[in-house]
Amino acid sequence: MQISSRLTIAIHMLACIETFKDEHKVTSDFLAGSVNVNPVVIRRLLSQLKAAGIVAVARGTGGAKIIRPLNEITMLDICHAVDCVESGKLFHFHENPNRQCPVGRNIHTVLDDKLDKVQQAMENEMRRITMADLITETKSLIRNQT
Repeated sequence: MQISSRLTIAIHMLACIETFKDEHKVTSDFLAGSVNVNPVVIRRLLSQLKAAGIVAVARGTGGAKIIRPLNEITMLDICHAVDCVESGKLFHFHENPNRQCPVGRNIHTVLDDKLDKVQQAMENEMRRITMADLITETKSLIRNQT
């Protein structure tokens, strides 16, 4: 099980957009330099964040800006925006347990509701953490390093 790196990249991007908004034109090339990925990855994620109403992107070298209040953007919002969990399920259950085996016949009954509860707990925690929280912590760390 692994959540796609699209979540952490998108959060990194949003942190850069907010941190550097008054100092730099925050373009996909600028963001790619900070994240250390190809600008195409950044442009794809910006497009998804734009479709979710989180950022606005000016064509060409206009740059990106966050258009929703930071305290209204949760980690779960970002996760959903960039499809970091394929098909909406955190856990991928093996497709065809052997129905002839007593364990295989019952494993879904044993695990399905428990896996759903684990995913729900994670999503509840992600709803609690906002970009405002993450930006505050990021800026505090930056200040303490200078």
